[in-house]
Amino acid sequence: MLEVRGLSKNFGALRASDGIDLEVREGETHAIIGPNGAGKTTLIAQLAGNLRPDAGRIRFGGEDITALPAHKRARRGLARSFQITSIYPGFSALDNVALAVQASAGHSFRFWRPARRDPKLTEPAQGILDEVGLSGRSQVLAGNLAHGEQRQLEVAMVLATRPRLLLLDEPMAGMGVDESQRMIALLTGLKRKQTIILVEHDMDAVFRLADRISVLVYGRIIASGAPDEIRTNREVRAAYLGEDA
Repeated sequence: MLEVRGLSKNFGALRASDGIDLEVREGETHAIIGPNGAGKTTLIAQLAGNLRPDAGRIRFGGEDITALPAHKRARRGLARSFQITSIYPGFSALDNVALAVQASAGHSFRFWRPARRDPKLTEPAQGILDEVGLSGRSQVLAGNLAHGEQRQLEVAMVLATRPRLLLLDEPMAGMGVDESQRMIALLTGLKRKQTIILVEHDMDAVFRLADRISVLVYGRIIASGAPDEIRTNREVRAAYLGEDA
């Protein structure tokens, strides 16, 4: 589904992406791990179209999308969540997801018909809230949701765009143990339906969820493979997981 070849990005003298090659197969959950500063978010930003690479190519579904802006990639089915929760705090949870449904469907904002009473928006939005475990929180202002619930809401908004590939950038950032377990359960359910690229520091989550793992260190992928291969890879253990892994 996704093929990356020779992707490079420099910020002055810092090479954040150093000739990255990456393949993501349809239906798999592909985790990208690495220490802080390895270039994980820079890679995700280039895949999503928020950042232009200096060199290299990105192909999605067989199409070269290297030069496409973020909104055109989104139309083709690339959907991204962010490290810092990105929601509309003054709107209800249902309104947040309904806006994403509206954007995905290409509806214009026709103010002579109240959007909050449009079943073409609210019914799919409620169904997605049910899917992510927020069925009873639809009328709560997003800003009043607990942190873990806000992260669930952001995933719901991403799902509302009907993506072919989910780019999830640290979906468990800032979560406590119970919240993390709920997110892992949510992503486990999505595994059967979605192709996912997962950037995450929680190694318990990574090794429970990933079909394949790529390890990024100083902007370079030093290993890719099944979780057991990565766990036992000496270079990975030395660079990231630690000798006691």
